[in-house]
Amino acid sequence: MFKHKHPYKPFIQKDTTKLIVGTLPPPRFSTRELLEKDVDFCYGSYYNSLWLFLDKIHNLNLRYDNSNEAIEERKAFFIKNKIGVCDIVESAERDKIDASDLGMKNIKLRDVIGYLEQYPNIDTLLFTGGNSKNGPEYFFRRHLKTYNLKLELVSNEVPRIHKFELPVRLITSTAPSTSSIGASNKIIKTVSLTSGSGAANISISRIPLYKQLKAKNPKFNTFDFRVMQYREFF
Repeated sequence: MFKHKHPYKPFIQKDTTKLIVGTLPPPRFSTRELLEKDVDFCYGSYYNSLWLFLDKIHNLNLRYDNSNEAIEERKAFFIKNKIGVCDIVESAERDKIDASDLGMKNIKLRDVIGYLEQYPNIDTLLFTGGNSKNGPEYFFRRHLKTYNLKLELVSNEVPRIHKFELPVRLITSTAPSTSSIGASNKIIKTVSLTSGSGAANISISRIPLYKQLKAKNPKFNTFDFRVMQYREFF
């Protein structure tokens, strides 16, 4: 049994407004066996493609290697655009050492709601996958239940959009030794983006919008579709 522990702490700044939520990077990031084009940072797998989409959208001209420069380029982009990352899985066990979400067992989740309370400027969660078993939205729904919260559907079009009300604890001190606690609700939006993994290409090919665009332009592919989708939210 392989113990797959997330190699990176959440990357969040005080002014972060959007939080990317995935599951776990491939095991090689935990075992420190990176490939030549991997970047030792969040979503650093060259074959995941998230950074390829962002590179295309913003003309970033990023490096794809194991250098510190490649890491700093990505951190700078996140900071400038007030984007953070907090994958929901802290650790899992695997019978087979691969990156399959379905292969995870004995899963320990991160307290994403706790981070939302700690960083109150966050108003949007960007899931890098949908509600299929062991996907980020799937786990987040399970996480919400522990807080007696649930998602409410806003749009059923791909990418699906939901929202939920986050009770915000307000603590105001009237004197050094006393405090009063009140409560109000904050609306958090969630967006379930199509996964950047190659396994999602089959599901994309079935989406009516993709079929329409492909019919109009035979050169249009699943990479183009994701770039079009991600552009709206990044």
